Amino acid sequence: MFDSLSNRLQDVFKSLRGELRLTPELVETALREIRLALLEADVNFKVVKAFIDRVRDRAMDQEVLKSLTPGQQVTKIVRDELLALFGDAQGGLVPDAPKPRVIILLGLQGSGKTTTASKLGAWLARQGRHPLMVSTDVRRPAAIEQLAVMSAKASLKVFDPAGNLDPVSRAAGALAEAKKTGFDTVIVDTAGRLHVDDELMDELRAIADAVQPSDRLYVADAMTGQDAINSAGEFNRRMGVTGVVLTKLDGDARGGAALSVVSVVGVPIAFVGSGERLEDLELFHPDRIVSRMLGMGDVLSLIEKAEQVIDREEAEALEQKLKTSSFTLDDFRTQLKTIRRMGPLENLLGMIPGMGALKQAAEHKPDEKQLGRVEAIISSMTQQERKNHLLLNGSRRKRIAQGSGTSVEDVNRLVKQFTEMQKVLKMMGQGGLPGMAKGMKAMPRMPQGAMAMPEGRKRKKGGPWGLIKTR
Repeated sequence: MFDSLSNRLQDVFKSLRGELRLTPELVETALREIRLALLEADVNFKVVKAFIDRVRDRAMDQEVLKSLTPGQQVTKIVRDELLALFGDAQGGLVPDAPKPRVIILLGLQGSGKTTTASKLGAWLARQGRHPLMVSTDVRRPAAIEQLAVMSAKASLKVFDPAGNLDPVSRAAGALAEAKKTGFDTVIVDTAGRLHVDDELMDELRAIADAVQPSDRLYVADAMTGQDAINSAGEFNRRMGVTGVVLTKLDGDARGGAALSVVSVVGVPIAFVGSGERLEDLELFHPDRIVSRMLGMGDVLSLIEKAEQVIDREEAEALEQKLKTSSFTLDDFRTQLKTIRRMGPLENLLGMIPGMGALKQAAEHKPDEKQLGRVEAIISSMTQQERKNHLLLNGSRRKRIAQGSGTSVEDVNRLVKQFTEMQKVLKMMGQGGLPGMAKGMKAMPRMPQGAMAMPEGRKRKKGGPWGLIKTR
């Protein structure tokens, strides 16, 4: 979502890095480009004006103008002011709440409340909580069934009294059930409308009076831009919102809603949704979002995604295999599946420092289909062949190519590059690459095989990185 804005800002910083000294004229030129970038990203014009004024005041300081690193100084100022747009509040739920905690999701129709309810329930379950789900949307066809189906995927309990179509009664019943059976959280999915109206607000207020929620989260579709901000402001005025959940951050909208919501509405962003999977809901971390926006990556979020899909015992077993040079094609296929569970490769590239610009280049975009082809080739081998690739003679390779729907050349390329990768991994495991083994030990424990192939990186001739092609 922030790709266009990120590219524009990085172009401004790149032009400043070529200057030996900043001048007021250069600052004004840079500010003009930043202003246009923010306005084109659909950031509220009042927010843009205040932002530019603050950056100008700091950039015109004599200490900055005389700095030997003007580009870095301006980058730091812009980063600080972008963080200021999000305020001091951290993402997540209200710190102190009575048990069971009641969370009510508010918003317009189509903003993603039901999907967000299931994602939030799954997120709480990963934190060791025990949420009970309930839908009070009795008007939208299949709304109750949708929550039940999505919650079942995350093994979440749903309160659904047969024949009860009164929204207030359903919410109150869920709270009573939670108290009786020991659930520590109740998530209430409410109805929405195409617009804010008195009937909707009266129903929401009645539900809130019945269950006394500690968290009132407004779910906003980030792709609707400033309309989402206006609706959030109206809900906050009439209901008292405690936080905002921005959905569809993986879309191609311009992203101004995220930069405007705190300043305009005065309510912090609690969570952000960036995909359709139940795992695609994150706590909002302003510093991480800003780092991605400025092309600095987001290693912490990348590690958290890895920790969600990587089993520690499997990681330790893999590490042992690397040390003993027993890494097989079976292990490699497992690592490919792990990478795919972490999300789209293009999103992962954006979290790696310095890879943001590479992600944007059309010829370097990772080819997701190539992962599937590699998996298909390995899956078409017998168990013995996957354990010992030296068994793969000409006739076997022809059979594997036919079984995987690829060519013999594809199979040959995979085997050759896997052999080369084994040599590199053997050197790394034995400390044969100066400084590299030491650096790997200092990193958080995760499968080294998952990192053995940076997606989208150009492969040198004969190198081990070409298993994942780029378009």
